[in-house]
Amino acid sequence: MLLPTLVTCLAGCAFLLSPVSEGCGPGRGFGKRRSPRKLAPLAYKQFSPNVAEKTLGASGRYEGKITRNSERFKELTPNYNPDIIFKDEENTGADRMMTQRCKDKLNSLAISVMNLWPGVRLRVTEGWDEDGHHSEESLHYEGRAVDITTSDRDRNKYAMLARLAVEAGFDWVYYESKAHIHCSVKSDHSVAAKSGGCFPGEALVTLASGAQKSIIDLRPGERVLASASSDGSGELLYSQVLVFLDRAPATWTLFYTLHTEAGARLSLTAAHLIFVSQGNCSEGALPARGALRTAYASGARPGQCVLVSRGEVGPGRLSRITRISTRASRGAFAPLTQQGTLVVDGVVASCYAVVDQHALAHWAFSPLRLIHSWTGSTGSHGDGIHWYSQLLHWLGRVLLDSGRLHPLGVAQDDRPKPVEPYRTTMDHLPRRETFVFLLRHDGSSLGGTKREEGPVN
Repeated sequence: MLLPTLVTCLAGCAFLLSPVSEGCGPGRGFGKRRSPRKLAPLAYKQFSPNVAEKTLGASGRYEGKITRNSERFKELTPNYNPDIIFKDEENTGADRMMTQRCKDKLNSLAISVMNLWPGVRLRVTEGWDEDGHHSEESLHYEGRAVDITTSDRDRNKYAMLARLAVEAGFDWVYYESKAHIHCSVKSDHSVAAKSGGCFPGEALVTLASGAQKSIIDLRPGERVLASASSDGSGELLYSQVLVFLDRAPATWTLFYTLHTEAGARLSLTAAHLIFVSQGNCSEGALPARGALRTAYASGARPGQCVLVSRGEVGPGRLSRITRISTRASRGAFAPLTQQGTLVVDGVVASCYAVVDQHALAHWAFSPLRLIHSWTGSTGSHGDGIHWYSQLLHWLGRVLLDSGRLHPLGVAQDDRPKPVEPYRTTMDHLPRRETFVFLLRHDGSSLGGTKREEGPVN
């Protein structure tokens, strides 16, 4: 029975993935490259995407000013790219300080600038601000924003410079002034979509022995307390940990913390699924069958109830959410159990994220559980997102309506697709013998994805 089922699952995956490989074999059109698409400069006062800067679809909300004495200062890294000129009016090196995401996008943009205008370099007039020169809640205070020009200060180039910044992957670009372009990025740890749904490393689970253990120390094969039903309302039992769908011990991540009346506190990422009550609930009551539904952590609200446990098998009890807070923490972990649920910090939660239904996600992971039951393993996996999670995420984006996915999952489409470096000599560039062009696999120039833009607000 196992073999036919596994063959059917693999055949279905092969069928779904077949369009990906159609362009790899011989036939009509094989080897042809698309002609590079024409890039449209941004208009003065236009911004891309066409939403406010600090919204989810752009760079996200302001998370607090970073100073040299604050704990978050270690989130900033200096940029010493010789292809970028930093104005550094303060003579403190502050303009070179930025988040890693901002640094990556800026370095990519620097290559595009030299590519389009030989002999011209990217120039940063304003980066991280530690002196309070910007408006309240400016992303410059977090090292997430830069104001840029070209080294020759040719204002006729700025409209195209803004377009290049969009293509380089900045999360929000604004042709703000005739004197500069404003660019900003999401915070490194709020790009939760890259890890889908996770718990912090210090979160506790209950082992079959009754002892508690931090998720960072949890290993596949151990049995932890979980719920027997797909809506979280069933009896609590011990379920085997099969694999980690994501392990990111060094990544800064933004967590939502649900505080309950019973004193439990569960922290998880925005796109992670949690079981909450459909309507009114009584503190300490047993959940009725069908009384719970799945919701994203970012969609949970005070007044709803979650299922809490005293760390033992048997029925869980309802407890009302009293408040919801957010915090940043280093480390993000997503264990998968046989049941698809687990009890974390005394609260019953799903193992899944991004897609809006726990039952659908649990069904989608059936082949992985089947592989584990057949072979005793799901393949070698270290830190990072598990290969099967990556596959399902791709399939979900292809097959499911975007409304079925958490916005942070869909937001990954905003990131530039992989590009490959193509090196060649450029005799008219005296500073270096090699020059890097950014080409897609299909041959189109530069980076990024097409963005739909409506009229400027």
